[in-house]
Parts: sequence; C-alpha cells; structure tokens
Amino acid sequence: MPDFSLEQRLRGTVAGIDEAGRGPWAGPVVAGAAVLDRETLDEDLKNSLNDSKQLSASARETIHAALEASPAATFAIGVATVEEIDAHNILQATYLAMQRAVEALADVLGGPVDAALVDGNQMPRLPYAVQSVVKGDSRSLSIAAASIVAKVSRDRMMAKLAREFPGYGWENNQGYGTAEHKIALDGLGVTPHHRTSYAPVRAVLARQERGR
Repeated sequence: MPDFSLEQRLRGTVAGIDEAGRGPWAGPVVAGAAVLDRETLDEDLKNSLNDSKQLSASARETIHAALEASPAATFAIGVATVEEIDAHNILQATYLAMQRAVEALADVLGGPVDAALVDGNQMPRLPYAVQSVVKGDSRSLSIAAASIVAKVSRDRMMAKLAREFPGYGWENNQGYGTAEHKIALDGLGVTPHHRTSYAPVRAVLARQERGR
C-alpha cells in the first residue's frame, strides 16, 4: 500500500502527479496533481488511497469526495485536448496536462510546490525538483490521490461526451478501444473527439475516404 516514504525524502511541499487517458482512442488526457498534509490526513482516507486502477468506480468516487472534503488535501487537474494529442503526440500532450495541473495547483495553494513525484519512468520539465516513480500510484500516497483525481475527472468528462455522442459506449469504456467502441466507430464514423493520430481511427478514416 502507498505511504509517505517518498514524500519524506524531499523537502518542503511535495505534489504527487499522475495522468489518466493515455491509451484511449477518444477524449482528452487528464493529469491530476495533489498535495496531502502528512500530519493531519485522516487515517481512514489515508488507508483508502491506492492506485486508481485497483479501485472500483464507486470507490474512486467515494475517495474523490473525501479528498474534496478533507482540509488535508489540495488538488487540481490539467487537461490536454484531442487536438493537442494529435499535434504533439500523446507523451508531449501528457506532459502539457501535467504542467497545467501543477500550475492550477499553485493557484489553489497560493504558490508553487517545492518538489513533485510523477508516476512512471518519464517526467515533464518543471521549475523545481521532480522525481519519476515507477508504479508510483501504489507507492506514494500523493501520487495515489492524484491518480484518483485524474481518473474520476476524466471519467466524468467522457460520460458527458457520451451523452453528446451516443452509441460509442464512452460512459462505460471511457474511449478505450473495446469491441463496442470499434463496432460503433466502424458504423457511426469518427467524431471530433477521436484521436486521428491513433492507428485504429486513421484506419476508419482511410476506409471512409476509399468509399467516397
């Protein structure tokens, strides 16, 4: 289970950063940035935090609400659009979302953090100490909180887009390349929210072009 060991090795205010939505065929990529007060964080909330992928959707929503209500938790999100993903590639778009998340977090905190822990083996350029942490969302409580914030925020965005573009199953698959999504993409076509730089979407566009 995640703890504060990595945060305690760094000085000052430490943010955890994680993203949601690198793999889907549709929708934005969303980053979360979170700071937790190590002295006052509620034990029940601390014990509930984990890698968002290890939690059910209802558990993530419950923990997200607890983070919102906790005076020991401060967080923000950053978003990179489909257009930015297609223009810059998903890695650079993810960095852009992370940079926006920490900028938004600084606005909430009233100033920048002193250091950041980023999930994964790569990290964006930030104007302070940054450490990448493989499987960080299962090792760092701050990253775990950020992962839940990013995942819940993106899932809500995709549920809203699903109401605007029904038939693709985004309320369930969040834009990932499920069989349901593939069938709908073939039958209904490409929406403005599909990532045209992704091969499955490009293939549908190519078939549509040949069929004209």
